Amino acid sequence: MPELPEVEALAHHLREHAVGRVVHRVDVSSLQVLKTFTPSWTELHGRAVTGAGRHGKHLDLDCDGLHLVVHLARAGWLRWADNLAVAPPKPGKGPLALRVHLGPPGEGPGFDLTEAGTKKGLAAWIVTDPAEVPGIARLGPDALSVSRTQLEDLLSGRRERLKTALTDQTLVAGVGNAYSDEIMHTARLSPYATAGRLPGEALDRLHDALVSVLTDAVARSVGQGAAKLKGEKRSGLRVHARTGLPCPVCGDLVREVSFADKAFQYCPTCQTGGKPLADRRLSRLLK
Repeated sequence: MPELPEVEALAHHLREHAVGRVVHRVDVSSLQVLKTFTPSWTELHGRAVTGAGRHGKHLDLDCDGLHLVVHLARAGWLRWADNLAVAPPKPGKGPLALRVHLGPPGEGPGFDLTEAGTKKGLAAWIVTDPAEVPGIARLGPDALSVSRTQLEDLLSGRRERLKTALTDQTLVAGVGNAYSDEIMHTARLSPYATAGRLPGEALDRLHDALVSVLTDAVARSVGQGAAKLKGEKRSGLRVHARTGLPCPVCGDLVREVSFADKAFQYCPTCQTGGKPLADRRLSRLLK
């Protein structure tokens, strides 16, 4: 799933390559992806792209006051091309959901919004104010702007596990499954720690890790072409998606806890005092 660093990199790419161009045509291959119907996508036609930004994990393309806001969800992606096909895509064919021509079709660049797999979560809104998007209206402060004091206030009284709190977009915006694993590993904290009961020294480590992990990931990602961002993300991960491989800090094997549709990874030596966490899925299989 694209998280804060990748979405920031995509916004940077659009600022570099899309701003100043005109939307000539928008092709909608999947009506399911559109979550708003007024204004229509055709109202983007003829508008100049005046900006590109990010709200948590939402990408925002400003077309002279009309915003195309995108949430890439788990398997969505933005694919840039210097020359897009002239013929409109056939509805419901393949992963393509929406295509934006930033030049005369067949003569200019643009991008596709695509989504792999059968479980669809990619979403797009066309709004005059990004705050009209429900997910943006509910966002907590951006993860890169949170101070140490603010983080303590946000976590105060929270009873859920730290892993759950870090990925709650209403609490802190921008952190997902992968970078929460990396942040907790860097901070040497258990994913099962109670979010509102961290002592001061642990909060110091958590805030330092939140800033350093995301800042480093943004630095690695910004300037990369959209096609290279996924590989860049994988190359920088130390525990996430590395089950069974040695921890780069201590050499212990990275372990995994699995749920119905996702999993997280951690290092027992670095994070849980050497004790493996219970994997509920495995426990059910052994009964």
